[in-house]
Amino acid sequence: MELLVSSPLLAIMLVVALGAAVGMIPFGPIRFGAAGALFVGLAVGALVPDAGLGLGLVQQLGLGLFVYMVGLAAGETFFADLRRQLPLMMLGLGTAALAFGVAVLVGLGLGLDAGFITGTFAGALTSTPALAAATAATGSPNVAVGYSIGYPLGVVLAIVAVGLVVGRRWPDARDPRSAAAEGLVATSTYVERDAALREVPGWADETIKMSYLVRDGRTRVLAPGEHLQPDDRVLVVGAPAAVEAAVAFLGHASQGELTDDRQAVDFRRFVVSNPSVAGRSVAQLNLPGRFGGVITRVLRGDADLLARDDLVLQPGDRVLAVVPRSEMDAVARHLGDSERKVSEVDALALGLGLSLGLLVGAVTVPLGGGASFSLGAAAGPLVVGMVLGALHRTGPLTWDVPLPANLTIRQLGLLLFLAAVGLASGPAFAASAFTGTGVRVGVLALAVLATSALVFGVGGRLLGLSAPRTAGGLAGFVGQPAVLSFATQRLSDDRIEAGYAALFALGIIVKILLVQVFGALL
Repeated sequence: MELLVSSPLLAIMLVVALGAAVGMIPFGPIRFGAAGALFVGLAVGALVPDAGLGLGLVQQLGLGLFVYMVGLAAGETFFADLRRQLPLMMLGLGTAALAFGVAVLVGLGLGLDAGFITGTFAGALTSTPALAAATAATGSPNVAVGYSIGYPLGVVLAIVAVGLVVGRRWPDARDPRSAAAEGLVATSTYVERDAALREVPGWADETIKMSYLVRDGRTRVLAPGEHLQPDDRVLVVGAPAAVEAAVAFLGHASQGELTDDRQAVDFRRFVVSNPSVAGRSVAQLNLPGRFGGVITRVLRGDADLLARDDLVLQPGDRVLAVVPRSEMDAVARHLGDSERKVSEVDALALGLGLSLGLLVGAVTVPLGGGASFSLGAAAGPLVVGMVLGALHRTGPLTWDVPLPANLTIRQLGLLLFLAAVGLASGPAFAASAFTGTGVRVGVLALAVLATSALVFGVGGRLLGLSAPRTAGGLAGFVGQPAVLSFATQRLSDDRIEAGYAALFALGIIVKILLVQVFGALL
């Protein structure tokens, strides 16, 4: 036991390892995943109280890395869908106010003081900045006790609630999945009419792409301003419904695959590893003008995206380019096509971006009456990451991190954060969790989470939001990274992270304001 106290790094790594093992154990239909590190940390911290001393820096580092990576990944989608996100954000504001009202009423009914009420509210919604605000507002040591009991209960209950919502199927006409979620198909098409490309359904709005053109027995890459003729054969790429409409307009699906003939025109996946290419759109690459080719698909992680002109390429993307065979090497050099280089993280961009996020989080805004709030190490890096993720690059700096590296850094940061929180909160949790006061605090935490989950689930459905976006919004509202990790493990859907990003920072601000206003009214 003394070894764990004298070697904090050993304690954290041991908690991470054991937590990963616990996270893989199925409890009915759910697994706790990364949250296992929190629960193991609580147990170890309870057994070895001093093991959690001096881990504040580890908590901040882990949380900062996690939320910054989430922000980078979700930034572009968030701002593109901002109008669609507004109903979710309004739902989050209403839920926060209602949940806090329930916390006050139930807490007073249970005979708990302001310290326990605000601390439990912050813990059940896993908001460390709200904990600090509640402590400053009430001056009560009970804030930390309420937080330490409410926090693990909040994680467990939030995971259960998200698990019940994320896979639901309900009407979501106002919140359809992205085209990438439908998958892409390629159909060799026999043309039966004269048609300009702009007349083909899906060409103007870029729901389809065309690459191969066979005319008079010669195969070449289709030019952007091409006029199709009867007896032409073309390759149409896009979502199934869009491809079907384009094929029906042009003629019918042909018997053979155009891609079988690779003598004059060839295709392959190229890795985007050239820093001068990353952060630029498909249109800016001008493959038709430079190489007489076309990019039809972009593989990003497990998602195969249609190469729209406005799609911004990120390091590590694998683009499917159709080019004249003689230009294959030139295209490879232009894009980089280096697995080794793409595995290297730009330390300058990462350090500058995270530093900027921490600086924004450190800015304190006075509220009057001695009260103030700041975004902290959680929301600051998230907000900055979202902005930089939407910008993609600034001059020579590419902010995007290759997706595999992003996911690795994200997971590492999350595990470090949860392990450190568990070790630090273990003693307080053990001292109070199994007392009469602990039971009342647990009931209060349950009331706060149940209210939040019920309002979110019902509100999301009534507003026409998808279950994945609703689940992501609930995870963001609760503010616990492990809940997001659990949701994304259950279902791969970009709407989950978009919902999380929409409410994470907003949720922190609202929670801080609520506990500070309550404290000022005492």
